Amino acid sequence: MSDMEARILSVQSHVVSGYVGNKSATFPLQLLGFEVDAINSVQFSNHTGYDHVRGQKLDSEQLWDLVEGLQKNNLHFYTHLINGYIGSKSFLECFGKVIGVLKEANPELLYVCDPVMGDSGPGMYVPAELLPIYRSTILPLADICLPNQFEAELLTERKITCEADAIEAMNILHDKGVGTVVLSSTELATGDVPELVSLASQKRSDGSRKVVRIHMPKLPREFTGTGDLFTALFTAWLYQTKGDIKVSLERTVATMQAVLKRTLDKVYSSLPEDKHADPPKQALELKLIQSKHDIENPEVKIQAEEVSL
Repeated sequence: MSDMEARILSVQSHVVSGYVGNKSATFPLQLLGFEVDAINSVQFSNHTGYDHVRGQKLDSEQLWDLVEGLQKNNLHFYTHLINGYIGSKSFLECFGKVIGVLKEANPELLYVCDPVMGDSGPGMYVPAELLPIYRSTILPLADICLPNQFEAELLTERKITCEADAIEAMNILHDKGVGTVVLSSTELATGDVPELVSLASQKRSDGSRKVVRIHMPKLPREFTGTGDLFTALFTAWLYQTKGDIKVSLERTVATMQAVLKRTLDKVYSSLPEDKHADPPKQALELKLIQSKHDIENPEVKIQAEEVSL
């Protein structure tokens, strides 16, 4: 595999300490064969769940300066482009122009859109004015899109309460031009055991859809950076498997479970007495480096299954 066969530009947030955004995505992508160039939409001391945050936000002019620098040196040929957290309207509008420039340089470029806008708990944590830009400008340019359930509802203006709703929402995103859609996490499990469900849908050349689902245990703690990690892993495995959404989803979930369980074990070791107490926020940071083997060689214990349409 040559450098140019797997070279990705990742436009996401960055933290000095901890693992979210580019800090969560770069290491796994590199381990799985990608040359990774990163643009940090923000550079913070730590993620915003801590009591204090310091840092800077990149503006649209600075984004365009960086891309122009790449362009003038003929360094703007990428096989993949990925975005995570983008916090301002002007930056997202400029990013739409960046997608066009990179697709002009390589018409085969795969653009992976992680529309980081919020979650069912906190709701939207970006300005509402970003939503229409995602709908009208960004989605039609995306080859792969990985919203969570809340974000999929925002993008499609459709409430998701069952699997049929989820499939219809994914079809709406397909109709906007997105070839592969993954609902990275949904609360659609119906059993007594706490679980999350991930669904992946792929539009075939004949217009038909292939949909797979996978159930995964819901762990008793909330972690940050998990969506960024999920997107990076799925992007890498989809490339490695030449577009096999079932195997890619299985390997992604296998690594996610290994990383989260290792992190949870560290959390519990920091709470020798009361396992229900609130741990230090630093203890909840993903144990990515310690999970190198699980990223490179995921042990698939949970099988995905194809959904009958």
